[in-house]
Amino acid sequence: MSIRVGFAGMTHLGVNSAVATAERGFEVLGYDQNADVIAQLQKGQLPVVEPELADLAAKNAARMAYTSTLADLKSCDVVYISADVPTNDLAQSDLASIRKLIGDVTANLRTDAILVVLCQVPPGFTRAIRSVAPERLIYQVETLIFGRAVERAMYPERFVIGCVDPYKPLPRALATVLGAFGCPILLMRYESAELAKISINFCLVASVSVANTLAEVSEAIGADWSEIIPALKLDKRIGQFSYLAPGLGISGGNLERDLRTILDIAEVKKTDVGVVHAWLRNSKYRKDWPWRVLDKEVLSANPKARVAVLGLAYKENTHSTKNSPSLLLLSHLTKSDVCVHDPVVPASIVPFAKSAADPLSCAKDADVLVIATPWAQYRDLKIDGLTRAMKGRVIIDPYRLLDGAKAAAAGFAYHTLGMPTLKGA
Repeated sequence: MSIRVGFAGMTHLGVNSAVATAERGFEVLGYDQNADVIAQLQKGQLPVVEPELADLAAKNAARMAYTSTLADLKSCDVVYISADVPTNDLAQSDLASIRKLIGDVTANLRTDAILVVLCQVPPGFTRAIRSVAPERLIYQVETLIFGRAVERAMYPERFVIGCVDPYKPLPRALATVLGAFGCPILLMRYESAELAKISINFCLVASVSVANTLAEVSEAIGADWSEIIPALKLDKRIGQFSYLAPGLGISGGNLERDLRTILDIAEVKKTDVGVVHAWLRNSKYRKDWPWRVLDKEVLSANPKARVAVLGLAYKENTHSTKNSPSLLLLSHLTKSDVCVHDPVVPASIVPFAKSAADPLSCAKDADVLVIATPWAQYRDLKIDGLTRAMKGRVIIDPYRLLDGAKAAAAGFAYHTLGMPTLKGA
């Protein structure tokens, strides 16, 4: 059975999903209303940054086509709605563009084609779609993780599928596509699948909050949180894959959006969501950790200190700066002497800061170095190189990329999450 799969929306979700599907042997058509995006894709230029994505797209170029003409989707047996869902400053989803995209796509589907809503939508959204027959309408939980999007698209742990009747077999074309990935397929009603995605993120947020709360306690009492993590990983009730590394709150857009969705539901349905408010408070507090340390340890005594900030993306291996802890830190430093570096994000998004071509150049003559994004290349920084480059002796490294003991031995005050400050003699 020859199957062609369409992806409507060539954003982060759409591009990675399309490339993974082509790698599994299917003919793929990528649609986007933005003709400039399509022109770039036709030239082999990708609009998103992900490890291994460019190589995988080039490898599968013969199976991939792109269009900005809606009518071309009539050639597809399955069409995914794969546009990223934008969020506002309150972390609420703006679904207007998704509703319009669904309307445009369904007007150009064959009568036997399957429509799959892949982008994240709140409970109740999919069932309310009226432009396609229910038996041809599916909701699929996306597995996108920025920085690991290719891995997640290629090797999903499972597919969570919402449908009008979870006791009936999936349409043949969709079953063939999903079956090519070789993972469990969980069928459930639309609302259950939509809430399943939120449930997964809630468990992740809970782990993040536990790690951040107890890592701060470790800093205060002289414990080292990294020594405690193995004990938790070996507890079967928690497990080896638990998210226990401390970080700077909840960044990106998806987690806060899911919390906001449940707050909105609770307001209507009158359910108790006190824990959600607590998670959000904890996230906001923890995200400002670099600023609190910088202000207390450096700027309070030397307001004119030169600050080097490594990293602008909200995490490594992505160009996204949504809710970036680095940008929050920099919002406090608009009047300061700042130099920034990021291997992907252009420094021009911080107009008041100087830019550097490489990490060591960024650190040159700095009074303090802040590693705000855990890019792998920052792990390669040598303490002796920083000693020669920097004027001051303060390193703020929340993700513990550098060797704190070596930094302290070289005379630095080394600040990281989950343990007390290390200071040289």
